[in-house]
Amino acid sequence: MKEISEQLISVLAPNANAINNGRKISQKGGFVKRFRSEDNTFYMGECSGSGKSNYITSADFIEEENPVFRCSCPSRQFPCKHSLALLFEMNMEKDFEVCEIPEDILKKRKKKEERTTKSATEKKEGKPKVNKSARTKKIKKQLEGLKLTEEIMNHLLQAGLGTMGGSSIKTYQDLAKQLGDYYLAGPQLYVNHLILEMEAFQKDGATCHYHKAIHTLVQLRAAVKKADTYLKEKLEKDEVWDDDNILYEELGGIWKLDQLQALGLKKENACLLQLSFQVIYNEARKEFIDIGWWADVETGEVSVTRNYRPIKALKYVKQEDTVFEAVSIPMLTYYPGEMNRRIRWEAASYHPITEEELKGIITHAQSSLPATVKLVKNQIKNVLSDNFVVLLFAFEQIGTIGDSYVMCDKEGNKIFLKDIPNMEATVHRIHMLMDVSLLREQVLLGAFFYDEVEHRICVQPYSIITDERVVRFLY
Repeated sequence: MKEISEQLISVLAPNANAINNGRKISQKGGFVKRFRSEDNTFYMGECSGSGKSNYITSADFIEEENPVFRCSCPSRQFPCKHSLALLFEMNMEKDFEVCEIPEDILKKRKKKEERTTKSATEKKEGKPKVNKSARTKKIKKQLEGLKLTEEIMNHLLQAGLGTMGGSSIKTYQDLAKQLGDYYLAGPQLYVNHLILEMEAFQKDGATCHYHKAIHTLVQLRAAVKKADTYLKEKLEKDEVWDDDNILYEELGGIWKLDQLQALGLKKENACLLQLSFQVIYNEARKEFIDIGWWADVETGEVSVTRNYRPIKALKYVKQEDTVFEAVSIPMLTYYPGEMNRRIRWEAASYHPITEEELKGIITHAQSSLPATVKLVKNQIKNVLSDNFVVLLFAFEQIGTIGDSYVMCDKEGNKIFLKDIPNMEATVHRIHMLMDVSLLREQVLLGAFFYDEVEHRICVQPYSIITDERVVRFLY
């Protein structure tokens, strides 16, 4: 009998309602028959439903980390509630009668195997096959858009940000729309940020919006200049295919997993632990972003998953959730970058976190505050990078100085704990910890950032990791 955890069901389900409905079907005895293959790769059930005939639902685990669900019900959800109910039947270890795998399932398995084999055979090493003419045309179009952006930026800088008014906002709104036609989604996002700060500045006149607008302009200018050089070099060298330069995505490029893997940005048989999870809303992008922070058990590298859910497509994009189990991934794929690289995977299996896995992560934590602060400064000085770095840090103690929390290393060096502006607050949750031993000689997952008010590097706590558990401040 295959073991199915509730964590796996949660990961596979399209939404919380589907999970609840699937659980109810199982609890109310909705299945009249249950079958499984001798090798436990195939499970099937006959389930009563609202239709005249019972529904036949199945789960094919021939690829254990990527099960295939099928159901005769008319639902458009995938997996449907009946498929999830079948998983709950397995989770509760109910009796399944042994059966032969149906012939149609065996045929579908064979066709899928043939497609996979063909794809692997056709996949070539080295330069990916591209429509060179179309790619060259796109790059030239992008260069036109960058030139237009630079001209408008120069006009604003010459006139001064103090002239930001209705007319200039209209100019930038028009520019933002045009950048989409020039395949410049990245610069378009910076312009949208700038518009938001302009509008906020007009409403309340707060200087913080003025400073944020300046910072956004600096980022936009840097992006334009670097992108201009990058694209012109590609044309000059006649190398118009994708590469691992972060500017590809910065310009709005969308990576496919096979593209990233062809560039060598992958790792086989990875084991990750999610140490923190949060959901933010990005006004400029008009979308929610589900953010998971993960640590590699083998290397301690802290990576991030981002699931983008545009407002216009919320009902079509599944929201991700907290993962409390260890995740074993046959093929982990990385996005280009330096620290806190974004990661993705297609298939995974789950198991309870072990003490050995927690200890494995702990051994890779930073332990010197001066060295860590230097590392963070070198990373965030790049204006196109995030303004924070998430790291594991082995601290000696977390205590207070006046009304502020501070973290100390073994040498007595101190760093203040503060919340990143406009992010969910966590520092106030430290005093909620019932176990004070968590504040001595443990490991902190935290976001190190430059505090523009205090003019120093501070850290926002995300989680505390011990030999036995992960205590989260963000879920």
